[in-house]
Amino acid sequence: MVSPLLANVYLHYVFDLWVRRWRRHSATGDMIVVRYADDIVVGFEHRSDAERFRHEWTVRLRLFGLELHPDKTRLIAFGRHAVEQRTRRGEGKPETFNFLGFTHVCGTTRKTGRFIVKRQTIRKRLSAKLKALKAALRHRWHVPVAQVGQWLRSVVRGWLNYYAIPGNMDSLNAFRSQVMRHWFRALRRRGQRRPLTWARFVLLVGRWIPSAKILHPHPHVRFDATHPR
Repeated sequence: MVSPLLANVYLHYVFDLWVRRWRRHSATGDMIVVRYADDIVVGFEHRSDAERFRHEWTVRLRLFGLELHPDKTRLIAFGRHAVEQRTRRGEGKPETFNFLGFTHVCGTTRKTGRFIVKRQTIRKRLSAKLKALKAALRHRWHVPVAQVGQWLRSVVRGWLNYYAIPGNMDSLNAFRSQVMRHWFRALRRRGQRRPLTWARFVLLVGRWIPSAKILHPHPHVRFDATHPR
């Protein structure tokens, strides 16, 4: 917890105050900034602003003995206008980017076709979590089923509390189904006299594994609740 706290304090002076002034006095179009610790996403209406900002931000970081991460820093076209422009040129979909555990994708709503930013669990993070869970189940080989069920319930709940956002239902279902598969295989290998059937296992799932459902509202709903007009 110390590292994020220090990053917040340090970057408040190195980045937040500076970028606030830059937006007021240097940006020629709309500009948005989202920062969590040292993870930052900055959006610009004009590409010229983005290129100038990146150069000046790089120069400012050097004054403090810092530099941008070469593998995590990218300048991409993203958003409604990027989709329209690439469509006119006959190009593919805009690039995606990862931020705070989610892959952000340009998409549209099913009913109206309106542009939205879709957020999906980063695949590598999902795979890593399931791999760690599978290993943890091996260490609980002889632990009573009820205790393992309680532990798995806390794991799935923790995952849902963070990732259960609108548009991410496919990833949530994939995570839950893989948790069930790993647990079922672990129980089948425990050497019980009577092999576990799927019908009996479903009863355990109903008791211990929470269902996948959206727990967080859409961003505009949260904003309207926090900043009523």
